[in-house]
Amino acid sequence: MSEENQAANADPFAWLEDVTGQRALDWVRDRNAATLDMAESRPRFAALRDEIREVLDADDRIPYVSRRREYLYNFWQDAVNPRGLWRRTTLDEYRRQKPEWDVLLDVDELAEREGENWVWQGARTLRPEHRLALIELSRGGADAAVVREFDLAERRFMAGGFFLPEAKTSEAWIDADNIYVGTDYGPGSLTTSGYPRIVKQWRRGTPLTDAVTVFEGKPEDVAVHGFHDPTQGYERDFIVRSIDFYNSYWYLRRPGGELVKIGVPPDANVDVHREWLLITTRSPWDVAGTTYQAGTLIASQFDAFVRGERDLTVLFEPDPHTSLSYYAWTRNHLILNKLHDVRSELAVLTPAAEPGAAWTHGELPGVPKFAQTDVVMTDPDDSDEYMLACSGFTQPGTLVYGQVDGEAESIKQAPAFFDSSGLTVRQEFATSADGTQVPYFVVSDHDGDPGPTLLTGYGGFEIPLTPSYSGVVGRGWLARGGTYVVANLRGGGEYGPDWHMSAVKENRHLVYEDFAAVAADLARRGITTPRQLGIEGGSNGGLLMGVMLTRYPQYFGAVVAQVPLLDMLRYHELLAGASWIAEYGDPRIPAEQEYLRSYSPYQNARADLEYPPALFITSTRDDRVHPGHARKMVARLAEQGHDVSYYENIEGGHGAAADNEQRALKSALVFEFLWERLS
Repeated sequence: MSEENQAANADPFAWLEDVTGQRALDWVRDRNAATLDMAESRPRFAALRDEIREVLDADDRIPYVSRRREYLYNFWQDAVNPRGLWRRTTLDEYRRQKPEWDVLLDVDELAEREGENWVWQGARTLRPEHRLALIELSRGGADAAVVREFDLAERRFMAGGFFLPEAKTSEAWIDADNIYVGTDYGPGSLTTSGYPRIVKQWRRGTPLTDAVTVFEGKPEDVAVHGFHDPTQGYERDFIVRSIDFYNSYWYLRRPGGELVKIGVPPDANVDVHREWLLITTRSPWDVAGTTYQAGTLIASQFDAFVRGERDLTVLFEPDPHTSLSYYAWTRNHLILNKLHDVRSELAVLTPAAEPGAAWTHGELPGVPKFAQTDVVMTDPDDSDEYMLACSGFTQPGTLVYGQVDGEAESIKQAPAFFDSSGLTVRQEFATSADGTQVPYFVVSDHDGDPGPTLLTGYGGFEIPLTPSYSGVVGRGWLARGGTYVVANLRGGGEYGPDWHMSAVKENRHLVYEDFAAVAADLARRGITTPRQLGIEGGSNGGLLMGVMLTRYPQYFGAVVAQVPLLDMLRYHELLAGASWIAEYGDPRIPAEQEYLRSYSPYQNARADLEYPPALFITSTRDDRVHPGHARKMVARLAEQGHDVSYYENIEGGHGAAADNEQRALKSALVFEFLWERLS
């Protein structure tokens, strides 16, 4: 019997893994039609879709920008430009209520002219002039993209310029005539995760086949990439070999091609800025008789560290309530964004004037109290300016512009997309099965009887969920009387790397116990009832939803899983799945397969249990989490007689939507499903 037939016998729905196969797509179209017909038959659905579309297309949204020398760059999508405009303006013009924008590339016009469904994936400009760009465009929103060289002054793609066909490519400028590139060079050039295994240096005007190999990783690595730092006086080249999702080796590439391994822990996060090397530990690190705990931010002079010296300065140490979320460099300062019980606190550090001297700590001007504040722009090349986005669950965003050691001012205010009067925000803590206190936020106008409640969570990859304003959630849920809850589960980044690492691999069950504890706590406090409690999550959060459906069905009234992982015994074989083995475990190892099997939603779906209604949403063009996960789960649940709905957007990649029309439709389907099942 062939391997294909063996797989089919073991899994009767394996044929749904054929992403673009005719039989599979016919199955998708039938279920899409049923889901859309049901939603469109209800009078509330059109209003939901239209109100959400208004939020997404609003002209008075804040256009967030990035600084590249004298210009501020923005990518903008609206009703007139659904695929988007890449554009730029000056700071003085940006301060105006309605700035004049210089459009560099109209993606809608390009897509129509070339007959392609192009989706913008970003641009890498050549520092310091920023005249040339390597633009990534994907078909339908997939991670795999085409790379094309663009002249910003001429506003056109360069004839005979750098071009790379569709692939999961990593590219980086070295100078105007050379780039580092990792791409699909043919058999054996990609890792088992589907990312580049080989980094080459490619010179302008030569065929890619003549590019010079500078580094080769191993097939079992996640990826390798190279990049050049052109900062004047600190020009350096680096090669990074990611051996798994959390462990990487950094190499300094000397001008002659010699690779010098940088002696940082492989699981540490590394950053180089001018003369400084920053190291953020993810596990305890013993150096010269000192142990630095996980989550510590450490600074060293880069050249001295490479020579073997270990004169290290601690810039941040975590405590049980406070972790470092991220940091951002300006030209001369370092801005820290810390989380204290999942609430942001910002500080500014100034490097020591000479080796061995202390860094100075201060406050950043313009940071409001009682708001979630994020650094959305700095200018590490040329200035000490910054922009902050300040918002909350019920507070629309304010954009603050300032200079470190200078003044700060509010320069833009986002509109209020829903009436938040009467809404309260509070933080509660649930007690998980092992006694751990799990925080969660509740946004509600209910002080009395329990009501329809939407609970979301993620719990993975050290990603924190912090308070933020969402006009979509506001209009689709809160303004209609729903309660909104965000759970901060182990596995996330709310309390640093220990909070994350405590729930990986064999301890993954803690994520699910945390979420179940929050659900039970909501009922205990009278905020909602199991019948009125809906849950939603995407990607790793979609896996969370699948586990809740199959392991804790009695806690919920409806479940929505978007772009989910669900078959945890085959996830490593599907698209980028192998890159997440460090998070979940390896199904090829018997002991790890055993704990994966214990919670894998696809393997644990049962006909003899009563499940709440479920909606699964994914995308045909998602080349990160395979749409086969959702397809097979829906087929199995339907065969078992459960109430299950399905929608698969043909475009959209891992976000399951490529433009605002698709985003509005997807969100309206979710909210209509929840209101129908929970009301």
